[in-house]
Amino acid sequence: MSRPLILVSNDDGITSKGILTLVNVMKQLGEVIVVAPDSPQSGMGHAITVGNTLRLEENFIFEGVKAWECSGTPADCVKMARHFVLKGQRQPDVVVSGVNHGSNTSISVLYSGTMSAAIEGAIEGTPAIGFSLSDFSHKADFSHTEEYIRKITQQVLEKGLPKGVALNVNFPPKQNEPLKGIRICRQANAKWVEDFDQRHDPNGRRYFWMVGNFVNFDKGEDNDEWAIANNYVSVVPCQFDLTAHAAIPVLNEEWEIL
Repeated sequence: MSRPLILVSNDDGITSKGILTLVNVMKQLGEVIVVAPDSPQSGMGHAITVGNTLRLEENFIFEGVKAWECSGTPADCVKMARHFVLKGQRQPDVVVSGVNHGSNTSISVLYSGTMSAAIEGAIEGTPAIGFSLSDFSHKADFSHTEEYIRKITQQVLEKGLPKGVALNVNFPPKQNEPLKGIRICRQANAKWVEDFDQRHDPNGRRYFWMVGNFVNFDKGEDNDEWAIANNYVSVVPCQFDLTAHAAIPVLNEEWEIL
């Protein structure tokens, strides 16, 4: 039987250290194809390119792996992979995204380009995983993630995922002690509290830098923030259906305009 076909993407760009880590692990598991942004696309969420052109160029950065760099967003990259690069050919058995430089726990999943690539895979009906390392340093050490990336991806390849589900996997930064293991978690109740640093350019025109702090309101021990803080790998199953199902009967019962 042929080896699994694995589509790799990310949001930090095709030259990032994290995607090299992911490609090297995926080469152990199957046939790898890469379609990733040609420049950083962090914080793009699930944006797609509709008002501008898209460019796609073959890139030979990965030894023994066919790769393309795309001018679009992470979601664009997965779409281009499936509907142009692989059009009329075998489709991926799994989509993997990352490894992101920085955490994508809690509410960050909504802003994450890393997870948008994974969720785009889930929308297309393919099992998908987004991997992130809770270390924003350009010198971040990814070595402790490799064993768990392999194990988690192998489980998904062998057992699949529920329809429409993508896994949001976050790793603690490298520490002196080994990782304690994996926790299947829920998304923590946390958010970014933003502020805007107002400045002026040489012509006196105002401009702003968005700044702020991440605030965790969650006191539970079953969420991704707790897992990362306690040196576990957090795995959160995510879905693209944002319907608040519990609110439907409430609105039907209480609204007087229906």
